[in-house]
Amino acid sequence: MTPAALADLVRSSAVQILTARGTDLAVLPEKVTIERPRNPEHGDYATNLALQVAKKAGMAPREFADALAAALTATDGIDVAEVAGPGFLNLRLAADAQGEQVRQVLAAGEGYGLGDALAGRNINLEFVSANPTGPIHLGGTRWAAVGDALGRVLSAQGASVTREYYFNDAGAQIDRFVRSLIAAAKG
Repeated sequence: MTPAALADLVRSSAVQILTARGTDLAVLPEKVTIERPRNPEHGDYATNLALQVAKKAGMAPREFADALAAALTATDGIDVAEVAGPGFLNLRLAADAQGEQVRQVLAAGEGYGLGDALAGRNINLEFVSANPTGPIHLGGTRWAAVGDALGRVLSAQGASVTREYYFNDAGAQIDRFVRSLIAAAKG
């Protein structure tokens, strides 16, 4: 289960709880935040949705978190949903939930991750330029790889990406470099 799928699951569970109470769903944020806890003992993921929504919904945060925990524990893919503190919700995924994600990746093959979120967008991606007058270093190589990877991610989401990797071979530093070469050649 991806963090995005987990966020959707938490939100849909909250919708069910609020609907059953006759609460206006406008109190729910459009996107639910799911984060990795700093301490791994607190679970695989955590959310503070109950703290954000409960008072607007006329409930105590911990009461709303308890209802969310019960709903999520009854869902496939969630092993444990625990309420912590004033209303944080710590979640542990079932072992088969991660296996299912791997199965989906393998089944999709090269098509995994393709989408159309950026369809119709034209993006000009400039990579960092190498300095031809200075020493070559790992930074130039690293940023070329990062630029290429970013271009691939953007393309996979439907964008038309133009990649430009400029060599910095113009300007005052090149003029000085040329003069230094001429001076060196003349002795």
